[in-house]
Amino acid sequence: MTTAAPPGDDPTVVLRRIRARSRRRRATAGLAVTAAALAAFVASLSVGAQGLGPVDVSAALAGLGTPRTELVVLRLRMPRALTALLVGAALGLAGALFQRVLRNTLASPDVIGVGAGAAVGAVTASVVLGLSATGTSAGAVLGAVAAALLITVLARRDGLGGTRFVLVGVGIGSAAMAVVSYLMITASLTTAQQTLVWLTGSVTETGWSTAVPLALACAVLVPAGLLLARALPRLELGDDTATALGLPVGRARAALLAVAVLLVAAAVAAAGPVSFIALVSGPLAARLAGPGRASLPHAAGIGAALVLLADVVARFLIAEVALPAGVVTGAIGAPYLLWLLARSRTGGTP
Repeated sequence: MTTAAPPGDDPTVVLRRIRARSRRRRATAGLAVTAAALAAFVASLSVGAQGLGPVDVSAALAGLGTPRTELVVLRLRMPRALTALLVGAALGLAGALFQRVLRNTLASPDVIGVGAGAAVGAVTASVVLGLSATGTSAGAVLGAVAAALLITVLARRDGLGGTRFVLVGVGIGSAAMAVVSYLMITASLTTAQQTLVWLTGSVTETGWSTAVPLALACAVLVPAGLLLARALPRLELGDDTATALGLPVGRARAALLAVAVLLVAAAVAAAGPVSFIALVSGPLAARLAGPGRASLPHAAGIGAALVLLADVVARFLIAEVALPAGVVTGAIGAPYLLWLLARSRTGGTP
């Protein structure tokens, strides 16, 4: 006579419990990330020459503030805060997509040369061709796409999932920044100074003409990236297994990378190559929400919160000078990159 296993030992029940815990973890992490991003957004709207409290900012956002408060919050500070939020979200999601598709924690767009390609296109359009903001944005998109295509062509022997793709990207990024340096040397002093601030990554001079196109791009690309990410679980099983499961591996990987490249181009066109946001957002999201496709929205939220906080800190780091946000993100990201390299070398898991 056999005894039935207790309900707690039933594999189906255990699996349900694990999934329930994962959902709770993702939901809790999502609430925390959303709260952090909202707090950073309100802080960005609060600080400035005329300090405002969170209550005043909230009233202005609800249309219940004084005319002066609404002028400061909605017209003067909102474009900058909204641009910072969207730039961070775009870079955070793009970095997570690159890292997941290429299966490499170091495979972020600012490391493998896509961001540098966007910088070359934007600087060429601005410094060499003397184009307006719209032309500069178009140049950033073309530069990012050109860099991604060049990396793909040079790394095609190992496919889009190989380590060769990352190594080739690092080389292309170095060459692209050399081109940027040359263009800045040949530019006038005023143009070179303005370009240097932009290359550091700054949302200081942004207005509605910057925020609106970026919002439209994110409204299309972010949902597209999250929708295409449904293929990630099968891609991570390996090309042969994914193909056996009916996934067109080449097209799925190319589509995901294309969306990530366009997200980077949109962010760089708006605020310049804000460093390390794309690198750190994905791993932080995976630690908070757990590994898997479900952490991608968390990566976007973390990126948004980091850029907003970096911009707030940069405004008051030196009282006499409003530093670009990229100065703060670089100061935070560089030690993280060194730690990541050290962990990889010793066999640790970042």
